[in-house]
Amino acid sequence: MKFLKRFKQHNFEVKHIIILFVVLVTFQVVISYLHKVSMSNLITQTMDLYKKDSAERLANLTATSLELLLEQSLFDQEKSLEKRREIIQAFNILLNQQTLQQNVDELCLIFTSEGKTFAIDEGVWLYNFIFSHEIPEGPDKWFYNEAIYRYQQIAREIEDTEQIFCNWDNIQSFHVLVPLVLKGEYEGVVYMKITPDVSNITREISTVYDETGIIFTALILFGLLAMFYITSYTVKERDLAQEQLFKERELQIKKDIAHQKEALFTKRIYHAHHKAEKIMGFIKDEIRLLTDKNIDKFKYIVTRYSSFISRVIYDMKWYEPPLHATRNPLFNTDINKVIEFLVEYIFKRVYSEHSAYEFVLDLDKNLPKVHINEYVVWEILEPLIQNSIDHNKGENITITIRTKYHKEENYSEIRLSDVGKGITPKLLKCNEKGIKEIFLEHTSTRENAPNSGYGCYISYELSAKRCGWIIDAENLDAGGCAIIIKIPTKN
Repeated sequence: MKFLKRFKQHNFEVKHIIILFVVLVTFQVVISYLHKVSMSNLITQTMDLYKKDSAERLANLTATSLELLLEQSLFDQEKSLEKRREIIQAFNILLNQQTLQQNVDELCLIFTSEGKTFAIDEGVWLYNFIFSHEIPEGPDKWFYNEAIYRYQQIAREIEDTEQIFCNWDNIQSFHVLVPLVLKGEYEGVVYMKITPDVSNITREISTVYDETGIIFTALILFGLLAMFYITSYTVKERDLAQEQLFKERELQIKKDIAHQKEALFTKRIYHAHHKAEKIMGFIKDEIRLLTDKNIDKFKYIVTRYSSFISRVIYDMKWYEPPLHATRNPLFNTDINKVIEFLVEYIFKRVYSEHSAYEFVLDLDKNLPKVHINEYVVWEILEPLIQNSIDHNKGENITITIRTKYHKEENYSEIRLSDVGKGITPKLLKCNEKGIKEIFLEHTSTRENAPNSGYGCYISYELSAKRCGWIIDAENLDAGGCAIIIKIPTKN
């Protein structure tokens, strides 16, 4: 009773408890800040010492060992199967024994060849690259994305200086790049990711801090423990629900993308199959008309027909054919000849001179050849010409195809125009990506026409995205429309 009376005499109210709580929290924050600064300084100094004394030395020793082994192997003229096995085993020992150490997380060799930068962490791939210049293939050989990225940032500098580069990231890991020099020539780098174990140091510092701060934290710990537990539990449940939702959405998006690709691929096959079917009919006609007098012309025509069918079959194997099958310095295509062949042996066979369609060719003989597959040019131009015919049925239409080389501006131009009814104005409007509606998928002015809306779309995809050309469409003041393709000339 006496104690309660004395306690009441002090007149403690809620505001006093709040002030006491604020003082304790403020004191704890100050101590935490001082502890954080001192620990950060200590760890930084420790890392600097480790970088100079251990990380760079370990990486340099590994690179030196590899250089000695590689140079010895290069000088050794014996290339028997047993010798090859021994060299590969030696490479694997050097590459693997370092990663067995506690602090070494990653070790690989990074090279640049044929414009590709790749990492090697196996003896057999290193042997094949050094002695046979074989570039590793497969996703498992492109695992070291971070290592390759860091190398590309300083590739020129490290090649010029041939010095060791060592960086320390935010998670206290060292990224060491050591130049690999064979026979006095720079070949690549040895990359090591080293994460020093400073847990003992931090543990001792934390122990001292806990001993000095436990008196102050105990007063507020129990008051916040319940709130912390409830909040943590709630956040955990929320994160788990979000994770499951994101996984479901990811699976759904993947399914949608796969479905869209399959649908587009199927329609593209249908489109290509229709063309191939038409060409096969032409080949049969040529065989029926074959005589000993037109054998040379028959060879020329049928060879190009069959080559186009081969290209169609090749396209059926891929969602996206390799770029080198479209653009390649080995290709030397004369666009004028492709246009002449299309008009003479494709469209005039279907639409005879007595029909309502007339073709006028104005071809510039100075037009440079392009390094594009001839049958890709065919696939670009054929749908555009066909569109001019399909969208102007029942009319006397003159389709004019002009080519011109603009020497001063250094580009070639293909202009396909007609005197028909033109393009619906809404199809000439650009979307948010700057692409005109006429070049989008499923866009067509032909109503109730199945599998339509792919001609201009395929031409745009091939010319703009695969060949790097510029394609545009416009209506003419005198009536009709024009498709313009600009081809930059590479010197």
